[in-house]
Amino acid sequence: MAKLQEKFLIFIDAADDAAMYPLSNLLGITVASDGQLLLKFKSSVGGSTGTEHDSVALTITADTEKAVMQSIAKACGDAYSDAAIVIADDVNSVYVNSNITACAITLDS
Repeated sequence: MAKLQEKFLIFIDAADDAAMYPLSNLLGITVASDGQLLLKFKSSVGGSTGTEHDSVALTITADTEKAVMQSIAKACGDAYSDAAIVIADDVNSVYVNSNITACAITLDS
């Protein structure tokens, strides 16, 4: 059986401000507040303690958390999708789910 290639998640919150994480670095997705999901990743720039985490906050339509999380999971689980999956691109208004309206990337350095 062929080995599945690693998936990467892309987030763009402004011109010249973007991040791409391997799916294997996703630690979890939580509801941060009504209308916001928080995705936590192993830090891309952090120190050596292993406790540093980057985060991406997705602004979403209120009460659509489950649908948005399911869309992200479906995109990641699709064996035939591209290796690089755009989750949120604020510059071009491209989102994996139409209930996502914005994203904000925070690096833990």
